[in-house]
Amino acid sequence: MKHPRVIFLDAVGTLFGVKGSVGEIYGLLARQFGVTVEAEILDAAFFQSFQAASPMAFPRVSQSEIPEREFAWWWAIAAQTFQKAGVLDQFTDFSAFFTVLYSHFETDQPWLVYPDIRSTLTQWCDQGIELGIVSNFDSRIYAVLSALELAEFFSSVTISTEVGVAKPDPQVFVAALQKHNCSPEEAWHIGDSFKEDYEGAKAAGLRAIWLKRNSISVPASSLTRATGRLI
Repeated sequence: MKHPRVIFLDAVGTLFGVKGSVGEIYGLLARQFGVTVEAEILDAAFFQSFQAASPMAFPRVSQSEIPEREFAWWWAIAAQTFQKAGVLDQFTDFSAFFTVLYSHFETDQPWLVYPDIRSTLTQWCDQGIELGIVSNFDSRIYAVLSALELAEFFSSVTISTEVGVAKPDPQVFVAALQKHNCSPEEAWHIGDSFKEDYEGAKAAGLRAIWLKRNSISVPASSLTRATGRLI
């Protein structure tokens, strides 16, 4: 197995996941604002709203506008989630609630780093392999990586909102490769989405590895097994 110069990884679902579920977190914070709704209902509503949303990428938008666009994108998802759950009108100030919700996901509180991550990243860094993030996450990723003590492993972070296109568009991977002055043949990409990560990276010429996880506590496939220990 040829040694890669650079390994890129997806973020959510690959490096770390949500503790419990999105519905549990949305419901917990909603109760602080006097709104009670079952987590299962919110989970289903969130999934429908998220799947129906346009890609989180803002072409031809200046860097200074991106945080505002990201905030508005997620505001729409959250509003639709609670609308589908039938409780949006129960909020006396949904904007105040959403500001708290949005900030919460910028901390380490809702996230759990998968148990195989730190040891594998350390192993790769010790072997001199450059590591980067390629994600459809928003710019809160920088704060989240720092909060989870993962930032030190990565020499580049490439996200859809800054590139202007989202995975599986090959341009996201091209932008990441340029940061390392690396050819596609010298790079791997690992992610949990078959379409966004595996097919997207493969279309861009990288070696693509699909990491299939089925839970936060017990991954179905670890980074070590997925890469054949490289390494």
